Amino acid sequence: MGLIADVFGLVFGRQSNALRETLEVFRENAEAGAARAHDMQSAALSQLAAEFQYGGKSRFDRFMDGVNRLPRPLLALGTLALIGASLSDPVWFAARMQGLALVPEPLWWLLGVIVSFYFGARHQVKSQEFQQGLAASMARVPEVAENIAALERLRADAPAVAATSTDAEARLDATAAENNPALEAWKARRG
Repeated sequence: MGLIADVFGLVFGRQSNALRETLEVFRENAEAGAARAHDMQSAALSQLAAEFQYGGKSRFDRFMDGVNRLPRPLLALGTLALIGASLSDPVWFAARMQGLALVPEPLWWLLGVIVSFYFGARHQVKSQEFQQGLAASMARVPEVAENIAALERLRADAPAVAATSTDAEARLDATAAENNPALEAWKARRG
């Protein structure tokens, strides 16, 4: 009986519990883990509370804290403003977007890097060749200029926008009979 008591004492413990200690190597003790998580969360909240106490901060520090909080709301509100502009004056908006088409691709990459670093990204996946992007942008200049001119002709205040004359060619094209080989074959089989 003494041997069995010694084995049970070794496994389930008198002072130390070998079974529990062995299991804790493979699985975290839930109670101890919860206590550590509570301590870590309390420390984080204390640090956050200390960071936002303005008692010892100068006016400049408070101003810079305010400035640092602006980019996200400005990006969101700016996007909503662009949507509103596209709805209120589509021709104006389209002309501005055509202007954006002239921005060289490396500048877009640079803007992407700045924004992604600001919002937490720490690396950029691709690298671009500046000359290739600039050449591609410059090749689009005539097309963009033509698009802007076409958009300007669509303005409601442009002359002859609401011309009421008839377009005889368009009317003839709409009423002209088409050559349809399938219809011809169907008619031939039927009758």
